[in-house]
Amino acid sequence: MFDNSYNPDVLSCLANLSSDEVFTPPEIVNKILDELPSELFEDKAARFLDPAVKSGVFLREIAKRLLVGLEKHIPDLDERINHIFQYQLFGIATTELTSLVSRRTVYCSKFANGKYSIVSSFDNEQGNIVHNIGEHTWKNGKCVFCNASQENYDRNEGSEGYAYEFIHYTKPESIFNMKFDVIIGNPPYQMSDGGFGKSAKPIYHKFVEQAKKLNPRYLVMIIPSRWFAGGKGLDEFRDSMLKDKRIKKIVDYPDARDCFPGVDIAGGVCYFLWEKNYEGPAEIVNIWRDTKQSSIRPLDEFSTFVRFGSAAEIIKKVKSHKERTLNHQVSSRKPFGLPTNIKPQSDGELNLIWNGGEGPFPRNLVEVGEDLIDKWKVLTSKVSYDHAGQPNKDGMRRVLSKVFIAPPNSVCTETYIVAGSFLENEHAENLERFLKLKFPRFLVAQKSFSQDITKDRFAFVPILDWSKSYTDEELYKKYGLKDEEVEFIETTIMEME
Repeated sequence: MFDNSYNPDVLSCLANLSSDEVFTPPEIVNKILDELPSELFEDKAARFLDPAVKSGVFLREIAKRLLVGLEKHIPDLDERINHIFQYQLFGIATTELTSLVSRRTVYCSKFANGKYSIVSSFDNEQGNIVHNIGEHTWKNGKCVFCNASQENYDRNEGSEGYAYEFIHYTKPESIFNMKFDVIIGNPPYQMSDGGFGKSAKPIYHKFVEQAKKLNPRYLVMIIPSRWFAGGKGLDEFRDSMLKDKRIKKIVDYPDARDCFPGVDIAGGVCYFLWEKNYEGPAEIVNIWRDTKQSSIRPLDEFSTFVRFGSAAEIIKKVKSHKERTLNHQVSSRKPFGLPTNIKPQSDGELNLIWNGGEGPFPRNLVEVGEDLIDKWKVLTSKVSYDHAGQPNKDGMRRVLSKVFIAPPNSVCTETYIVAGSFLENEHAENLERFLKLKFPRFLVAQKSFSQDITKDRFAFVPILDWSKSYTDEELYKKYGLKDEEVEFIETTIMEME
């Protein structure tokens, strides 16, 4: 039917609306649909909802499968087409523009009841792909549903407010007033929260949470992987996802460009299969270029989600030694209470280390971290070397940008954090060497899915006897790593001089 209609497949080459609203390539859509039971596409009573329609590609590819699967139940093609599009496929568009694009994709006409529509049973322009202009509910300058900034989005009539309909309902079931077997899609990723600069909060998790309220048989969505480690607005969502035994499978792309060509999404992307009647461990599939790694394990075996099965086994071996971890030693951000915009002054007793170099600074202006001032300090950059955990073209990460020693009578701005402080320089030198090894940086990498390196990123790194120096080989032996585990570290972590 689609081959014979004037409906050229341009969905694989559409320009994305932004890095926050990404069109899903048809190839990826079909990989996602392959995760669903094939019998769903032979069931003429099965209902599918895309709550964040942009190009209509999910509904179109589902329609193709239903057209084949229902042929024995509804032999007449026209009758089958009308049945599928009127009773089985539903979508909620993100904007007025995407509603028109989606209807053009699915119905071959931007109006469901238009002259060129392939569906003859609709008596309205929207059909089952709806877009109703929603409104934010403001409280203290923020939307209570999506946390959008009132300053940014409380616009003149006619301007797009991005009050996504699906997540602005206390009872989302009232939109179509029906139950769905499958909720599937690629929701918007984030919205400006009115913070400093280009500050934004994630929004995709709200689509997942809202979809779960509808209690479908299956839920499949493709979202950024940053939720693995939580972070800004995602900690509760991460905890609920890790404890949800109904998540049957996660397919993870550490480099989003392997999934969305030409799109840079920090931390990568993943899609997951949630099944209402499933309870158990999840299959985790990691895809990097032409390589694939698979493991079956509980999502909540650690406080954060560990991306690779090989890494999970290594972490278990480290944790079995029951050593204190470096997150108890590393400072919080602003170790001396000095923000990044603080600069050296004309004179002062201390040496200030900032993002532009070094210079004098008065001691009486330092009110936090005074106990660290007269010690040897190991500093590391607060910003990750990698782009939010994204490997380079060879699949390798460096993780830490800089690691160096700051002598007594020195302080730093929040550009850096203090990894450790000591009375003796030798201890600082040993920690500095340790953090430049591959093994510790590999452990930090397992919790790093955003641009910042914070103290919690060191939760898998053991505190050792800093009167001694170490090598990677000694650490591999100490923790009983197998040859293949050593190879995994050596081939994923870069050397650091």
